[in-house]
Parts: sequence; structure tokens; C-alpha cells
Amino acid sequence: MKIIKPNYILPLVLLALLMGISGGWVRLGDLSWVVPGAAAQHGLLMVGGFLGTLISLERAMVMKHKSWLVVPLLSGLSVPVMLWMGNPTLGGIMLLMASIGLVLIMYFQSFQHQVLEQYVISLGAVCWLLGNAMVLKTGFIPAGVSWWIGFILLTIVGERLELSKFLPTPQWAKVILLALIFIFFVSLLLPFHGYGGLLLGMSMVLAALWLSAFDMAKVAAKKVGQFCYIGIGLRFGYIWLGLSGLILSFFSHSPFHYDLFVHSFFLGFTFSMIWAHAPIILPVVLNIKEKPYHPILWFGWIVFQMSLIGRIVFSALEIQIGRTMFGLINGYSILAMFALMALIVLIKSLKKRFNFIIKTFLSLI
Repeated sequence: MKIIKPNYILPLVLLALLMGISGGWVRLGDLSWVVPGAAAQHGLLMVGGFLGTLISLERAMVMKHKSWLVVPLLSGLSVPVMLWMGNPTLGGIMLLMASIGLVLIMYFQSFQHQVLEQYVISLGAVCWLLGNAMVLKTGFIPAGVSWWIGFILLTIVGERLELSKFLPTPQWAKVILLALIFIFFVSLLLPFHGYGGLLLGMSMVLAALWLSAFDMAKVAAKKVGQFCYIGIGLRFGYIWLGLSGLILSFFSHSPFHYDLFVHSFFLGFTFSMIWAHAPIILPVVLNIKEKPYHPILWFGWIVFQMSLIGRIVFSALEIQIGRTMFGLINGYSILAMFALMALIVLIKSLKKRFNFIIKTFLSLI
């Protein structure tokens, strides 16, 4: 398995993102870029092909044996299998196998580091597994959405605990967090259209409040440069998490109820977390030295947030043309953010090499 390298998996992550965005645009009513099967498999492409591969890659990179990179490779390859082989069932099986692999990775990591954050991330991996199993069993993507929310939410909560080691969490706060996780799991076991949805939404609101109170984002947001960017990004993400929970609990009368709570979570919360974590995590995942941060990212970040707000508002008002327009802008802003980060890394790398060449030349004359 030495032939598997992170750089080989990255194109699959980007492919899943592109295909997922394409499918999302079709679902919004825009047919300018139609990829057969992308709209029908939109949820699997974004949660499994993109997020699942990215998170599995991050976790596999810290394993001693790099053969674990087969896990993100498997989830990444599910995308061409679903779309170009036209076999969503086989793609779903590959995602199920990848989620089993992630559970095993987290089992070994938790065994080596027996701390709360590892257990929380492990529970998130179990949620991905159960969500994939539900979709494969029923053939109905919404059947896995609640579990996928658990996958992303618990992974991020665990990572925030991991990254906030220098801001110790009081023991009583950890007890509250464990209680919230318990309530969250109870909500997943109850009928979604009964008390399950209400309890799930309220647990998301309480999780947002907990993160706002105890995460180091409140400290980072008061600083400058990269730390400010990360801190404000995280705090906006927590607002989106709370909003998603409120929509889920109290906005069920809207015909766009599902769209509103799903995308306020998977776009608002999740991508806000991605933008905030990118300067820290992407260098580790991609094995690069340059951090993908520059103040220009603020421009893309603002466009992303404003376009998502526009999409949510027009969806709530049931105005389709505005919903589609802002949805398109939001998709382009996601692609622009990744392009900007890649350009930043490239320019920093070229600048470093150019400076090295100049220093070498001067030392010779």
C-alpha cells in the first residue's frame, strides 16, 4: 500500500465536490451543467465522497501504517463508480466499507490516546457508518441524513476539543457535553417526524451554545491575522449550527423545511468549519509546509456567507428565482475559496524557492 499517497486521493476529493455542487445546482433548478446521476446522488457525493474522504484522509494520515489510506481511497472512488459506472449500489457499498474503515482507525487511535475527544470523534465515525447502512438498506438518502449530521457534528466537536487543549474545559462543562451527546443519540433513535426531529434540533442548538461558550474561538476572534480569521469563522459556524437546529425544531411548516435545515448545517456550519480549519489541517492532510491563509480569503469568505444567507432567506420566503440565484453564487464561492487557497500555497511555495535561488546565487558571487 506504499503506492497510495495523499496527493493521489486529493483529485477524488475535488471530483466529489465538483459533482456534488453540479447535482446541487440541478436540484435548485439550474440545468446549465448537468452530470447524469449527480442530482440523485447529491447527498452521497457531498457527505460521503467529499466530506467522508476528507475526514478519513485526515485521520489516516496520522496512522503509523499508511496502508490505512485505502479508507479514503475507497470512499473517493465511490464517486466515479456511482456516476460513470452508473452503479449507486456498489458506490454505497464502497462508502459503507470506508466508514467501517474509519471506525477501525478511530478504534486504534482511541486505544492509543484514551481521551474524551478521541471517543467523541469515534462516535462520529459510527454515525457515518450507521447513516451509510440506512441509505444502503432503504435506498432513501434522507434516511441517513440525521446520522450524517451526527458524523459531522461529533467529528468537529471532537476536533475542537483536540485543538482547545490550551484552554482547559471545566469538568462540569464536560459532563454537560456528555449529556448533550446522549440526548443527541436518543433523538436519532426516535421517529424523525415525531419527537426525534424536535429533540435533534434542540440538541444542535445546545451544542452551538456549548461550543460558543467553551471553544477557544472566542479567544482567537479577538486576535489579528490568521487567528482572527479562524476565530470569527468558527463563531459564525456555531451560529449556523444553532440556526439549523432552530429551523429543524420550529420551521416544519415550510415546504423548504428539509432544504433549509440540511443546508444551513452542511453548508453553513460544515463549510464554515472547513474554512476555519483549513490553515491548520490542510498542511497536515496534504503534507505541505505552506499554510493556505492570506487576508484575501476574507473576500471569498464574505461572499460565501452572504450568498448562503441569501439562499436561506429566499428559501424561507419561497421565492424560487432568488433561491436558485444565491445557490449558484454560493456554489461558485465554495470553488473560489478552494482555488484561492491553492493559489496562496502555490505563490508561497514559488516565493520560497525564488528566495532560495537568490540567496544561493548571492553566496556564489
